Amino acid sequence: MTDARFTSDGGAALLLSGTGPRPVSIELVGRRARVAAALTGRGKTWKAVVPLRAARWGGPELPLPAGDYALQAVGAEGGEVAAPPDLPLTQLGTLRAELAGWSLRVGPPIDPAYDSGEGQDALERRYAHRSTNAENAVFFESFYGRNASCNPLAIDRELARRAPGVTRYWSVVDLSVAVPDGAIAIVEGSPEWWRARGSARLLVVNDWLRRRFSRRNGQVVLQTWHGTPLKRLALHRPGFDPRRMAAVFRESRRWNVLLAQNPYAAGILRKAYAFGSRPVWVEGYPRNDVLVTGDGGATRAALGIRPGERVLLYAPTWRDDRSEIVDFVDPVALADAADAVVLVRGHSRTLREGRDAEGPRVIDVTGFPDTSLLLLAADALVTDYSSVMFDFSVTGKPMYFLVPDMEHYRGQLRGFYFDLVARAPGPVVRSQDELVAALADPPSDYDERYRTWRAAFNARDDGHAAERVVARILDQGFVDAG
Repeated sequence: MTDARFTSDGGAALLLSGTGPRPVSIELVGRRARVAAALTGRGKTWKAVVPLRAARWGGPELPLPAGDYALQAVGAEGGEVAAPPDLPLTQLGTLRAELAGWSLRVGPPIDPAYDSGEGQDALERRYAHRSTNAENAVFFESFYGRNASCNPLAIDRELARRAPGVTRYWSVVDLSVAVPDGAIAIVEGSPEWWRARGSARLLVVNDWLRRRFSRRNGQVVLQTWHGTPLKRLALHRPGFDPRRMAAVFRESRRWNVLLAQNPYAAGILRKAYAFGSRPVWVEGYPRNDVLVTGDGGATRAALGIRPGERVLLYAPTWRDDRSEIVDFVDPVALADAADAVVLVRGHSRTLREGRDAEGPRVIDVTGFPDTSLLLLAADALVTDYSSVMFDFSVTGKPMYFLVPDMEHYRGQLRGFYFDLVARAPGPVVRSQDELVAALADPPSDYDERYRTWRAAFNARDDGHAAERVVARILDQGFVDAG
């Protein structure tokens, strides 16, 4: 390659050119995205345009997720392709990119002046501690900005319907995150992000607030959380850690209202986060409304699943002692043995660190924007200790619990609030072989357990949770509907 440069023509791209026979292919390959170059030229010279944007699952074309990518080139007739020259950090409006030989690093589009501890300190002083007029707006954040999903997404959709005049900001890690129609994406750490978080009258989040957040007078924080807990949380986690305890108390004081899926979760969350006498809304989970009212056909089509195929969703929780999804399942072997399409859904905490699973009839959906739509599309769920079990039971479809590390998880990593083996509404298995056997011969003696489970955990998951939550938001004047 004799030349390499970045350009932006309605969307960022990497332009490469070289001499000699045109390469067979050039691809940009990352952990969660892959794009192919458009190659032109024959004879003495050639050019390649490598898009820095991609669309997945029928969604919009968006900038590539931040991360490291490898340029993979296949030369003509087995010939080598010379490495492109290095390019310095380039700001492209929708992302930043830096090329070093065959490696490309993509980052969020934050001005380098602010992308440092000193720069963030300056923004905090400017926006977090300076008086400003409250804006009739909502600041949404889901899973630390890794996607726009979960309870905040369902609340956003209902609020947009009921109060279209309210401005809706979505905190995102980069512009590869699709936000709902009519919402404004703001990249974490940018001046716009700091301003919106400091001026919005209502914040709706499903995890901890970060970056030294200080609630201003008149601001309300609705903490929706992200699941009914089986595993111990916060102050209930094993081991005494004074720093963790201090962080929990500091964090929970930032919240005004806590949302719970059911009375069981309300009691645990209140104690685990020392929430005291502040209000806990037990309204069911807005994210589960679609499980009552929706249909999985569109999601299956977007994933390329043929009508009539059996679909298994494998969705384990994350582990405190590893950064990637657990390797307890060989998805290719499972798909073959179960004669099914296997959807692999890593936890949000493994989204950046992990790599997409690949293979025949295997679809890695860790980056799919909305877990609830995957639950609708699946015929059965395979999980372990994930709170997804309390959501999937809304559908009434079969569940299987693959728990080869139960003793380690229960005794050393987290611990449980109740005995899963005694209450699980489906088979509890310890290996993939046991799972395959259970899938081949579904047991029929879990019906009563399933009914008991749904009565305890899904009584308010009736398809109207978002309506009730938004009605309370408007009734209490957290934002103005007019």
